[in-house]
Amino acid sequence: MEPKFDHEKLDVYQLELQFIAWVTPLLGEVRPKAGIRTAEVCDQLDRASLSSLLNTAEGNGKRQRHVRAKFFDDARGSATECAACLDALIAKKACEELRVKQGKEMLLRIVAMLTKLVQLYDAGDRMREEAAKYDDATEKSEFEGEDDDEDENDREK
Repeated sequence: MEPKFDHEKLDVYQLELQFIAWVTPLLGEVRPKAGIRTAEVCDQLDRASLSSLLNTAEGNGKRQRHVRAKFFDDARGSATECAACLDALIAKKACEELRVKQGKEMLLRIVAMLTKLVQLYDAGDRMREEAAKYDDATEKSEFEGEDDDEDENDREK
C-alpha cells in the first residue's frame, strides 16, 4: 500500500478533486465562446475550486482545532463561491442549467461535508462563562450601600 497524506484520506478532498476534474472541461467549453465578463467568472470559478481543495488539505494538516475549523470554513466558502459562479454562467447564458447540474450536486455534498468538519472542530473550543445572577434579592453585594456616604457628603455641601 502506498503512503498517503492525511488529507488524501478525506472523502471531501477526493470529491473536491472530482469537482475540479468535472469543471475543467466545462471551463474549456465556456471560455472560447465567452465574452470578457464571462471569462472573469470562469477565472473565478477556477480559482475558487482550487481554493476549496487547498484549504481542505491545509486545514487537515493543522493541529489546533480552531485553526482546522477556520480552514475548513474557508474551504466551504470557496465551494459555495463555485456554486455562485455556476449560477452566474447560467444567468449569462454561457451554459445550460442541465450542463451544470452534476457539478452543483457535487458542490452540495462538498459543502455538507465541510460543514460537518467545521462543526466537529469548532464546537469543543468555545470558551464559556458561568451564567451571572442578576437582581437576586437574597444575596447582598459586598459593595451594596458603598455610595451612600458619597450622597450624604454631596447634600452637606
